[in-house]
Amino acid sequence: MNLRHIEIFHAVYVNGSVSAAARMLNVSQPSVSKVLRHAESLLGFQLFDRTGGRLIPTDDAHTLFAEVREIQDRVYALRAASRNLKRGAGAILKISALPSLTLDLVPGAVAQFLRTHRTVKFDLQTIHHEDLLRKLYERETDVAIAYEVPQDAPLASQYLGSGELMVLYRESEMPDAPPRVPLEDLAGKPLISLATSGPIGVLFTSEIERRGIELDEVVSARTFHIATALVRQGVGMTVVDSFTAMASLTPGLAMRPLAPRLTFDIHAIYLQNRPPTALATDFVKALARRVEAVSVI
Repeated sequence: MNLRHIEIFHAVYVNGSVSAAARMLNVSQPSVSKVLRHAESLLGFQLFDRTGGRLIPTDDAHTLFAEVREIQDRVYALRAASRNLKRGAGAILKISALPSLTLDLVPGAVAQFLRTHRTVKFDLQTIHHEDLLRKLYERETDVAIAYEVPQDAPLASQYLGSGELMVLYRESEMPDAPPRVPLEDLAGKPLISLATSGPIGVLFTSEIERRGIELDEVVSARTFHIATALVRQGVGMTVVDSFTAMASLTPGLAMRPLAPRLTFDIHAIYLQNRPPTALATDFVKALARRVEAVSVI
């Protein structure tokens, strides 16, 4: 007997009729009868006597049911465990992201995800590019959200979307700012530099050097949080990713994309031999939708 035979036999035994078993399993009566006859053919003996429109278990069926009940209970337990895994009941998702993505993007995705996955718990932490591999290898995180996938490492990744660089400034400093600010217009203005802040800093600095633009870098900040705080204090303007700029807007501040457009990608990164669980995959998809929604605002 295979599992289908066992399931049909169990349903007919506990319900006493083919019709009731069919309703319980949400299948047709003919399919139940066919599987039951096939099981009896394989076994070489009858499982039920047909009496007065009901099925009466034979002595052999009573003996067999004692074994079948334990198997069926295990099948039910397996199904329940599978449903719990899909819903994430009691699960903990360990997600790491670059600091610039934890200001608003990742928290927003987590908040949306928890509305439909109330039993899931999150372990969230910030991560820097130089620590990404170690965090994954040491299993401190399941998925890392970053701009670049480290090369020559046993990693896999999923593209989540893209963003672009923005200039964040006090409105009083550029009251007539165009829809896109040419890089050349930043020359001579007090700038809070993020040149050492990873891929975003490299992207901006490389384009500035390529164009031979001289900037007035009044402060060199190591984090996006410090840079945006300095902008609010009137120290100068800064160039950050679109997600940081959007999360940092307060009354009196404004942001504009640059000309030319400088873009970057966002990836969910994980070990090749440890792909995300079904639950983690669902969250990554939710994060990708969040990236898309924020990018078009």
